[in-house]
Amino acid sequence: MTASVTLPKSRQRLILAVLLLSSLLIWIDNTILATALETLADPVRGLGANPAQLQWASGSYTLVFAALMFTAGALGDRFGHRSVLATGLAVFAVASIWAAYAADPAQLIAARAVMGVGSALIMPATMATVTWTFTGPARATAIGLFSTSAGVGLAAGPLLAGVLLDHFCWGSVFLVNVPVVAIALIGIASFVPNFRSPTPRPLDLIGLALSVSGLAALAYGLIRAGQVAAWTPVPVWGPIAAGVALLTAFVVVELRSAQPSFDPRLLAARVFGGGNAALGLLFLAMTASGFYGAFYLQGARGFSPLAAGLINSPAALGVIVGGPLGVRLVRRWGLRPVTATALTIGALCMGSMVFFGLDTPVAWNVVLSALQGFSIGMVIGSVTSALMSTLPLERAGAGSAVTNTVRQTGSVLGIAIGGTIMAITYRNGIRGSVDTLPDAAREPAQVSAEQARHVAATIARPDLAAAADHAFIHAMHVGSLWTMGFALAGALVLAATLRPATLSEPRATRPAPRADDAPQPVH
Repeated sequence: MTASVTLPKSRQRLILAVLLLSSLLIWIDNTILATALETLADPVRGLGANPAQLQWASGSYTLVFAALMFTAGALGDRFGHRSVLATGLAVFAVASIWAAYAADPAQLIAARAVMGVGSALIMPATMATVTWTFTGPARATAIGLFSTSAGVGLAAGPLLAGVLLDHFCWGSVFLVNVPVVAIALIGIASFVPNFRSPTPRPLDLIGLALSVSGLAALAYGLIRAGQVAAWTPVPVWGPIAAGVALLTAFVVVELRSAQPSFDPRLLAARVFGGGNAALGLLFLAMTASGFYGAFYLQGARGFSPLAAGLINSPAALGVIVGGPLGVRLVRRWGLRPVTATALTIGALCMGSMVFFGLDTPVAWNVVLSALQGFSIGMVIGSVTSALMSTLPLERAGAGSAVTNTVRQTGSVLGIAIGGTIMAITYRNGIRGSVDTLPDAAREPAQVSAEQARHVAATIARPDLAAAADHAFIHAMHVGSLWTMGFALAGALVLAATLRPATLSEPRATRPAPRADDAPQPVH
């Protein structure tokens, strides 16, 4: 369907419900895996995955998601957004079954990468369908509901994962996706038209190859540093250098393209470029802090997955409340003071983990997670909306692709950098306590606190388990300072680049979009 068509309101609501369900699936899956990391690291209950393997289980999904999104939008223009959305959901479901029955970490990593393919097909098709289905205030309302669904997904994911892990095997956290996909596919077939652009964008296969290989090489080098606990070996700096070179080539290719899928020129604008840099740093810090946060509650503190999910749930609820409140505060006080202050508070919350230990009252976790989520919610929604408002509507699709890619790239780097800092610091901290162990026990004990606790139980060495806990806590403290630094850098970027005068032009004064523009706003 390429022509602009006014659909009945009842059908619009049904379409929106199907799209929200599809989007909710992605957000729930992200937080479900974070809650399951501790279980997957356990040699008995899970796969015995080491930190590097867990980094790849998280990072392979995000890496593919980041690199494929702008190509997926072009596929939707060419073949129809309903077709791409349905294909993405089917791929996601099949990969979820594969992940649930993975026999080893390598299979899980591969399955997660395929799930990233599915998510990359789902997200742009979902947002494009919204822009074709709704106009005017109804479109703004629909996009706002997507922001709410993201918060609901972030809140529901840990709780759902906790219930499943407390009663079933770890594979259940992936199998739960299958019935949701089945319902969404029925809804898509019944209610969603197959919108497509009359002037489809060309597929950027060269850009796709360069972006995927560049991000993969960069992530590999960073994660490899955590495995060898050093930055100087060639297998560490070689892939990092290659990744930087490939990503530089990607930018050059896109700059020379007449119709780039990822338009780096947009980042040259002070507000759009600076705001995206700040969001990238924020997502890096969020992902890094979330990576070790799960191990703290379930591993070092011994809470069940459900209890850990309940303790962390105020963060997601804070995002839900902070987003709308941030928009109202920005209208009164301005974007720069509100968002830079909120991100500074969020950064300090991340850094406050340096004061947490093995006996810190849980109430402090609840309070700080709520405050951190509240602050981050105020930043993400307000900054994203402001960035998109600086672009003409005919560039909204390109701007959405850039913003989404930068955010997901920040998440990829957060997993790689955060996990590597934790791995190196833990290995250095536990070294003195494993010198007397047999060779067969020494290496696993140095890999992660989870494996050290398993070794300690096997050879009846409670002192080793205690040493592993203290080494992990020290690693968490070091990591929290780094994540605070990244988030504070984002706050400084916001303060330096967001000028009120450049954000004063309201979107309403600009020309209305044509049906064939099909912009894809960011939620």
